[in-house]
Parts: sequence; structure tokens; C-alpha cells
Amino acid sequence: MNWKILGASALALALGAAGCATTPPASGTSGSGAAASRTPHVPLARGMDPTTTPDPFPSTYRPLPSRTTAIVGATILDGAGNQIERGTVVMVDGRVSAIGANLAPPAGAVIVDGAGRWVTPGIIDAHSHLGVYPSPSVPALSDGNELTNPNTAQVWAEHSLWPQDPGFNRAREAGVTTMLILPGSGNLIGGRSVTVRNVPSRTMQGMKFPGAPYGLKMACGENPSRVYGTRNTSPATGMGNVAGYRAAWIAAAEYARRWQIYRDRVGRNENPDAPTRNLQLDTLAGVLDGSITVQNHCYRADEMAVMIDIAREFGFRIHSFHHAVESYKLADVLARERICSAIWADWWGFKMESFDGIEENAALLHQAGACVVMHSDDANGIQRLNQASAIAMSAGERAGIPITRAQAIQWITLNPARSIGVERETGSLEVGKRADVVLWDRDPFSVYALAQQVWLDGAVVYDRSQPATRARSDFELGLPGDVRR
Repeated sequence: MNWKILGASALALALGAAGCATTPPASGTSGSGAAASRTPHVPLARGMDPTTTPDPFPSTYRPLPSRTTAIVGATILDGAGNQIERGTVVMVDGRVSAIGANLAPPAGAVIVDGAGRWVTPGIIDAHSHLGVYPSPSVPALSDGNELTNPNTAQVWAEHSLWPQDPGFNRAREAGVTTMLILPGSGNLIGGRSVTVRNVPSRTMQGMKFPGAPYGLKMACGENPSRVYGTRNTSPATGMGNVAGYRAAWIAAAEYARRWQIYRDRVGRNENPDAPTRNLQLDTLAGVLDGSITVQNHCYRADEMAVMIDIAREFGFRIHSFHHAVESYKLADVLARERICSAIWADWWGFKMESFDGIEENAALLHQAGACVVMHSDDANGIQRLNQASAIAMSAGERAGIPITRAQAIQWITLNPARSIGVERETGSLEVGKRADVVLWDRDPFSVYALAQQVWLDGAVVYDRSQPATRARSDFELGLPGDVRR
């Protein structure tokens, strides 16, 4: 056989193929050129363009009726870093209208005597599974983990949220007004989170925080490799975890590129074929364009550093590392990267990746100027986030790191609001923000502290002295029938 002739023929075929690639396609195809531009653009069918319905399950939340109210003479921790003695908070039309010391309440306001009591913003839990892992804990309701693929970015926690979960009632009685509800951590990419207002509702949409950005739950470490390694599929190791993340972001970047090409051509009055919509890649592309926050379950400092490198490689930002028991080892980096650490006060040692947890974690992060968030990840812990902050503050003081109450209250108010992306609306008692307010019977960092009243958008949603505001559920078994106690 004459290899020279064969090689020349192959070269000619290759060049011919390359030449064909530059030939303008016929009208109506996905190529470019004069023929395509002569065909009017045909809009896509409903639901086929992700930009036309960025929130297809919109919030129907409406604030409860409220009255102009002034809490007078209390010690106020405003969430913005201040402690105000003999302070007054005024709520008008569901918003904070005034705050300060010795303010005169407006005429006609409902006056609440705050003498000897404390006022804080409503507590925010940046890591909750209420509604998706509700009580009672039975398989029919345990919908938090879509353990079918390492990447399930296409699922949304709100579609598993059961609004009748009695855990919402208990959290409200502990002063919790806003929550980020996350999918579980069994997958590399677990799906979208949803931010909710803690009000009784028939539907998920009735709780959904208007305008709050979606979050993407990611998980590094032992959970994904354990779940899929036991199935003899990837990821089975830390190496497999990282390869899985990178493959997902490569696919997302290519998907976003194809949609951008399509939109550019539509802008030139062409009629190109649109990419096929992919719900999984819609979510990941939302992270790349900055509209979806990243909430990353990650315990170990070395793995956090790798995740930061992955984010840098593909051009997105991690908003929070969750659980993050080793954040103190990386405190300076987290401060520089503006990444919050959503942590426990004293959970550690329950699995290998949590073994290096220390109670001084929050204090060391705070000292480095990093964002500290106390989270629950637990239906009982969400009722005691004020105590978790007290534990962490005390650990810092024992380590020689002084932390004021005005600073520590931010760990459960303004900082979680920042990590979720709702800090312009809530998280601190500042004029113009939502009137999410808790009146405590004493210093909220006391183990004996109880929320006396809770306002959400200026409406009373809980009053310890009024049994009618104490919600009861058919799913709380064994409770006494007399609710007047």
C-alpha cells in the first residue's frame, strides 16, 4: 500500500471537512450567516427558556396584620454592633421606623414595657432542615436527600418542604424568624435551598422569603464518598469528590456559553436553535452568574482550601462553609475571601472529619475578622441558638479573646442574613428594615432566657402570655390538652 498517497488523501479530506465547517448553514439552523438572519426569530415555547421564569414557584408570603408598636425602656442589642441602654424600638407598617435611647413613642402606638428586659433582632438559622426532615421522623416525610446521583443540582428543597412540621412552631417560640432550609449532604451537589419566613402557612410559597436568592448546597468530605463508595461508584474518595465537582462546573460553563451564543444571535435578529434546557445546569449556571449563593458543607480546613481553589478556577464565590469545625485553622484566608463559617458551638468528634473541632472556633474566627454564623442543623438546636452563641462567647473569653454581647448577637442575626443574602431586609434593627424583633425576659445569653414576645414584620407571632399564639400540631403526640398553662 502506498502510505504517501493515503496520507495525502487523508489530508485533503481533513481540509475539505474544515472547509465545510465554514459554509453558512441553511435558514433556520443553528449556524450564522445571511440566510439565518433573514428568518424572523421564533420565541421559545413556555418553560423552555430559563430566563423567562427564574422563579416559577413564586412567594405568596404576605405579612400578618400589624399595629404601630413601641418597645420602651429595654436593653437593645441591635445586631449592627450596638448595645443601647433604656432603648426604644418603634415598629410602623411592619418596618423599624425608629430606634435609640429615651425616644418618645409615637401617638397611638401600642406600648410594650421593656424595663429589665432585652430586645434583639429575630434569630436567623442559616442551616436548617425543618420541613424537609420534619417531625415526626418517618420515611414518608424524610425528603431532604435525593441520593440518586452525586450531582442533583436540579432538585429544590422547597419541593420537599412540609409546612406543617411542628418544628417551625418550636423555633418561633425561641425567637427564630427566618431560616435557610437546605437539602442534605449526601451528594457532592445536593440541590437548591430555600429561605423561609417562620409563619404558619398552608403552603411552602406562603413561607417563602420574597426576593431572597436561592442557594446551592454542596458537600465535601466523608458524606458523598461514603454514600457512593459503598455503591462501588464514584466518588469513593476525596480525589473522586474533586473530579466530580470539576466535571459539573465544566458542563455548567459550557451550557452557559451555549445559551449566551444563542442570545447574542437572537440579538442580531437571527433565528438560531436554542440549547435544550437542563434543570441541573440551570442551577449551576446561576451560581456562575452570581444569582445563586453557594452553601458548602465542609469540615476540614484542607478541604476548604481545595474548594476555594475550585471556586477560583471556575469563577464563582463560596458564601459559607457549613459545620466548618476546622475553620479556625484557616481563619485569615476565610476573612480575606469573605466566606462565612456556619458552625456549632461545641459539636465535635462524632466522626473523623469533625475530630479537630474546638470550642474556641468562633472566637478565633472573630478575632481574625472572619464572618461567624452559629447554625443548628438540628430541630432541637434551633431552639437554643442564643445559648450556642453564649457557649462560643464564653469559650473565647476563657481563651483571652474578649467578645461583647453586641458582637456575639450578630452570629445569630446579621451574619447569617449576610450569608443567605437577605441582610438588606433583616438581621438587624435598623430603620427601614423588616421589624423582626424578639423581646427576652432577661439577658439572651443566659441559659434561663426565654423569648417573651416575637414580632415578624411588626406582627406578633408569639406571646408567651397569650396561649392563642402558641401553635399546636396534631403531630405533637403526648402533649396535655390544656393549652392555658
